[in-house]
Amino acid sequence: MKYIIILALFIFTFNHSVFAQQKKSSPVLWQAMLKRADGKNIHFTFEEKKINQKPFLIIRNATERLKVENIINDGDSVLIKMPVFESALKVKITSDKWNGIWTRGSSGNDLKMAFEASKSTIRYPLTNGNAKHKITGRWAVKFASDTGKIYTSVAEFVQNGNKVTGTFLTPTGDYRFLEGVVTGNHMIISGFDGAHAVMFEANITDSKTLNGKYYSGPKFSEEWTAVKNEKAVVQFNESAMYVKPGESKLNFTFPDLDSNMISINDRRFKDKVVVIQLMGSWCPNCMDETAFLSDYYAKNNKRGVEMVALAYEYSTDFQRSKNSLLKFQKRFNVQYPVLITGVKVSDSLRTEKTLPQVTRIRVFPSSIILDKKGNIRKLDNGFVGPATGSHYESYKKEFFNFMNELLKE
Repeated sequence: MKYIIILALFIFTFNHSVFAQQKKSSPVLWQAMLKRADGKNIHFTFEEKKINQKPFLIIRNATERLKVENIINDGDSVLIKMPVFESALKVKITSDKWNGIWTRGSSGNDLKMAFEASKSTIRYPLTNGNAKHKITGRWAVKFASDTGKIYTSVAEFVQNGNKVTGTFLTPTGDYRFLEGVVTGNHMIISGFDGAHAVMFEANITDSKTLNGKYYSGPKFSEEWTAVKNEKAVVQFNESAMYVKPGESKLNFTFPDLDSNMISINDRRFKDKVVVIQLMGSWCPNCMDETAFLSDYYAKNNKRGVEMVALAYEYSTDFQRSKNSLLKFQKRFNVQYPVLITGVKVSDSLRTEKTLPQVTRIRVFPSSIILDKKGNIRKLDNGFVGPATGSHYESYKKEFFNFMNELLKE
């Protein structure tokens, strides 16, 4: 779901900025806010730090710490770019306030939201006092779209006092690291990773029922309800991908980031167990999967494992796609080929144009695993990331076991 942040930091030149005044960094905590027209502003927190005269930020969502180092002076502002995603915040800063705009690339017009931040150690205030309920546990969730369609999810929360962390697991991926509070009978929880800015709020009834709204970006919202249910499961079959009748092998050729044409029929993939990653540089869950697969590849390539990523980007512009994918490659030290399909992720015929041997690609990330003979052995659209805790550990264990079995053949 499942953003390269530019923050313009100060009204003066960079040498006279807040950062430059700090000879030695002790973290300064800020409460940030992305502003919506309906007043349902999306909060997150970050640390302002400095090491060896070099400033950087740490964006905080639950246990995740996302380091942002690309900070550029831009006239009377400062530009801070996220390490991945086409996303930016340009902000002017006084000693106690940051104001500006968050911009994120897309397949159409760029998304823009007003941004402000002030010094604070809290993400959301306890406007209704201390928590009256505890929502720790597993919840069966239903979202209602504006077209009337109902789709399901599973939420898991951990509450300590007034603070709550957790995530939502869906057939198309998880909402990554969310953090917020329970105040009185109300829950509010949010996340910002540079690509997605999301917030969930709900009223709590007897610690067993939640009724609320989900907010994403500058305008989107929809209603959701949840019932406490420790046996709730995600229906991954809703987004499944299958091999078409009569097909067993793939046949594709696309350019890598250096414009070299790479084919699945090349010698490097022969007699290897091959993982084909279907991803995009716009996708936060793809970031989590890339970190996992890159680490696995580094440790298992010599055992006979090969990998290749097929990227479906916002644009058919090769250079734009390359620039975004290079950030992924650098951030996660990706040593396997990353190929640019040249097909927009929004293209309704993206599957037919790239992998006609399988049914519709519904989820990013997904992966296709081939055995040593090149036969399709698994189509996997059930990746869940580190924010899901034990589910991530279970996913890794299943992946390791399946790969080990194929390597033995």
